Amino acid sequence: MPGSKLSSEIKAQVRENAGYLCEYCHTNEKWQYIQFTIDHVIPLKQGGSDSLDNLALACFHCNRHKSSLQTAVDPETQQPAKLFNPRTQGWSEHFIWSADTLSILGLSQVGRATIALLKLNRERIQAIRGADHAVGRHPPKGDPIQE
Repeated sequence: MPGSKLSSEIKAQVRENAGYLCEYCHTNEKWQYIQFTIDHVIPLKQGGSDSLDNLALACFHCNRHKSSLQTAVDPETQQPAKLFNPRTQGWSEHFIWSADTLSILGLSQVGRATIALLKLNRERIQAIRGADHAVGRHPPKGDPIQE
C-alpha cells in the first residue's frame, strides 16, 4: 500500500485541532526547532485512513516510538494494554503531571503503557519541561497537575 500524502490544509487542520501540542507528550510545537509530524493513530497498513478522525499531531520522538504499534505492556500490571488514542480518549482521563510538572504519570493501564512505550519521561524531555516551566510555558493550560 502506498504511503499517505496529506495536503498542507489537512496538516494545518490537525495542528490547529491539537492546539499545537503533541497529542501524546503535550510538548508545544511552537517552542521546538523541528515541526511536528502527523501520526496516523491507526496506521494505514492496519486499516487506518487519512481522515481527520485518524490523524494526530505528534512530536518526532513520540511518533518514532509509537511507530505502527497499537498496544504495549502496562509496567504496573505486566498486561497488554491499548495505547492512548487522542481521537477517542481525553488526555486527562489517562495522564496527569507530577507535582513538579516534569513527569507525566499514568492514571490507567492505557496511560501507563503509553508512557512506557513512547518514553514520555525520558531525561531530555524532562529537561525541556523544566526550562519551559521556568519561563511559564509549561505545563499546557488546563492540564491536570498532581497535588
